[in-house]
Amino acid sequence: MLIRGRGISGGLGTGLLLVSLQPLSFLSGVDPGSGIIVEKGHPLRGESITGKVLVFPFGKGSTVGSYVIYALSRNGHAPAAIVNTEAEPIIATGAIISRIPMIDRIDVPINRLRSGVKVTVNGDTGEMQYEGELA
Repeated sequence: MLIRGRGISGGLGTGLLLVSLQPLSFLSGVDPGSGIIVEKGHPLRGESITGKVLVFPFGKGSTVGSYVIYALSRNGHAPAAIVNTEAEPIIATGAIISRIPMIDRIDVPINRLRSGVKVTVNGDTGEMQYEGELA
């Protein structure tokens, strides 16, 4: 199934979906040395984002979050791609400087996407190839 959205950061990224319906803070919410979500109370706490296609509504927190995304990339723990409901500057900047494909405004609500489904995100075209059934 081809899901269409808006390209934010170019390139192709393939991986298994990791979906959160809650916003995510990269500053003190994700450990840049391991790629593990450590944000207290977050439903994905303890999950690794390394090599996953990370889906969440939008980012929250400090602008330093952009640099945490960059540190994740430098440390080999970045997500394969990022999908947001609505991109905001912190996450978009982090994806762009880290060369992580990113899209937003997809034509399927993120609550219909299932963690564990293999996808390919094309940040140049704003499309995501979804290889499973929607929830």
